[in-house]
Amino acid sequence: MYSRKENVNQLTALLVKYGIRNAVVCPGSRNAPVTHNLVMHPDITCHSAVDERSAGFYALGLCLQTHLPTVVCVTSGTALLNLSPAVAEAFYLHQPLIVISADRPASRIDQQEGQTLPQPHALGRFVRKSVTLPEPVNDEQRWYTNRLINEALIECTRRNDAPIHINVPISEPLFDFSAESLPDERRIRVFDGITDTAAIEHLCDLTDRSQRPMIVIGQTTDSFEACPKLMDDIAGKAVVVRESLTSLPGLTHIDEALYMLADDTGYRPDFVVYLGGDLVSKRLRSLLRRSAEAQTWIVNPRGEVYDTFANLQGVLTGNPLTFLQALARHSAPSASKPFIDRWTALLQEAGSMVERHEPDFSQMFAVKAFEERIERMAETPLVHYANSNAIRLANIYSRHAVHCNRGVNGIDGSLSTAAGASLATSRRVFCVIGDLSFFYDGNALWNRDLRGNFRIVLLNNGGGGIFSQLPGLDASPARDAFVAACHHTSAEGLCRTHDIGYMAARTADECCRCLDRIFRDESDRPVLLEVFTDAETDTRAFRQYYHRLNRHPA
Repeated sequence: MYSRKENVNQLTALLVKYGIRNAVVCPGSRNAPVTHNLVMHPDITCHSAVDERSAGFYALGLCLQTHLPTVVCVTSGTALLNLSPAVAEAFYLHQPLIVISADRPASRIDQQEGQTLPQPHALGRFVRKSVTLPEPVNDEQRWYTNRLINEALIECTRRNDAPIHINVPISEPLFDFSAESLPDERRIRVFDGITDTAAIEHLCDLTDRSQRPMIVIGQTTDSFEACPKLMDDIAGKAVVVRESLTSLPGLTHIDEALYMLADDTGYRPDFVVYLGGDLVSKRLRSLLRRSAEAQTWIVNPRGEVYDTFANLQGVLTGNPLTFLQALARHSAPSASKPFIDRWTALLQEAGSMVERHEPDFSQMFAVKAFEERIERMAETPLVHYANSNAIRLANIYSRHAVHCNRGVNGIDGSLSTAAGASLATSRRVFCVIGDLSFFYDGNALWNRDLRGNFRIVLLNNGGGGIFSQLPGLDASPARDAFVAACHHTSAEGLCRTHDIGYMAARTADECCRCLDRIFRDESDRPVLLEVFTDAETDTRAFRQYYHRLNRHPA
């Protein structure tokens, strides 16, 4: 029988799955649920030590002798601090000590409770990873607890070379030991080095054997230009979805396709390989999170654990391109043709509807016209899009790779990033940006090194346009003045101050003429085109666009 504390049981189950076999336990009541579980599990050998300072070194000795991670478990309060000497020694000896500390609930810290002090991160830089577990009451918190334990144990076990700290808050009652079994917890596996042929082949086999495989490509900075046929070579292996933030040509119109689907479960994958970074589409993230039965593997150069869709099974450390090339060469027959054919038809339908849609004059019109001119250029320029509406419009119309600051998705710095890029190349660099992002980052133009290869398309509708599209926000009287920060500001004066060429467009004809000039005209200094639109018109253009995609009208 085991403790009734869910976080303690999740931790115990994962310790066993990670092959932990030895634990040094110290006396205490707060850590009694953890101690009980460690003692009761047949795969773990427990050793008792009263003095925590000595216990830490006992655990270190076990690490040195077994060459395996070893647990040292203490109660709350100064008991944890007494482990510091042993943890520091383990850190510099590169030994995998697993510190488990019981804790009071966060609400009781610094409230004159007995044996309490702030325990998260108490061991400082002497541990590679420090996590504090929730006391879960729902599935979201159980997933989070599982993820935190996996992240910590991965850092301890992947190279067996550093201590970690798992802090476990435990509320009273403490001594209910009536759970008949431990949960079957998910273990996330990490393979260090994509040059491991067996690991790559295993992932390729899993992809080919799946009935509904999907490869999701997020933001990438690596170029795929050297492999122009790569996507064709893997087209029969899995459904491939990507956005304009990838360094691959073309678009899949995934957001539009998912809007057309509504909640058709027949399009949900059962196996996902996630490459690259951020995804713009909330619909895509939602689809993959609802595909609870899907196994997700990620491939990234640093081996980082991103459980974006809450169903991560494993991580391959390496270049995503290496995996795609291996999958293209993989000769095993695919079992997924009906699923691929279904998605191919849907994406083609979405793309066809996008091609036929002609928006009225709006930000959507301006970006469509801008991208049409990009397609006619002999050499594709470097194109930066700012966050919010700008990057969403790029995902509709851009057929080339674009850059966007999607690390944190803030509005700050998009103009400066594009300006900085323009200093390092002789190619044309375009920045398509909304008004709030532009004026927030206006000091990007305050730089004497800027040259005529830098061009800016400013989409000015007098405020944060995306806030007009958020359902329910229109009920708040604070929306326009405070949330969307509506304004009547123009960039003309700022351009004059910094010797930036300036053009303005207020109609469709003016927009097209000015776009022709910003692409054609030569200049020694940057040039800016300010496209003035109306926020309500922009919102209506988006609604009309998605209305055309609606397969399921109310």
